[in-house]
Amino acid sequence: MDEELRSLTERLRQESGASAGYDRLVATEDLDELAEVLTAPGQPLWARELAAFRLGLARDRRAFESLVLLLNHRDPERCVSAAHALARLGDPRTARAAAALATNELRVAYALHPVRLLVELRAPEAVPALITTLERRLRPHDPYRRVALACVDGLGALGDARARQVLNEALAHPALAEAAVRALALIPHQR
Repeated sequence: MDEELRSLTERLRQESGASAGYDRLVATEDLDELAEVLTAPGQPLWARELAAFRLGLARDRRAFESLVLLLNHRDPERCVSAAHALARLGDPRTARAAAALATNELRVAYALHPVRLLVELRAPEAVPALITTLERRLRPHDPYRRVALACVDGLGALGDARARQVLNEALAHPALAEAAVRALALIPHQR
């Protein structure tokens, strides 16, 4: 069993109170039944999350909207699960949605998992979104250091020369300097 699926099912079993509905959603192989949970009124959040996650792993694009909403949720565990499923979904809209979430200053407190998803996807949107997000985090007294650090690490992993300038600027920030040095070392030198 996929480790993320195991973690999600354990968490949601507790959240659901180990209900019969939970057992049915875990056991079903009927993708239409799972998709119906996403649109039926009155479904609890745990049921929608479980259905969206399972559909995402099955590469069923009906999960896309629900997974994007969960990627931007206040609960980090839901964000992790949504990012995992979105990375496997294979929907071409995923990178654009993750970039929009990562660069949304009104929701920057929830940008960590969209940033990490962009790095995993290695999509064309990733480097520009991470540069934009990191530039905004370099302001004095910015409280979102974890997001900034994820951007620095991600830009290093992506190894794109466009990131060199913002990574050099990150060197001036003690909380980011060591990671910025590592990231810069991963970017090939221009000849």
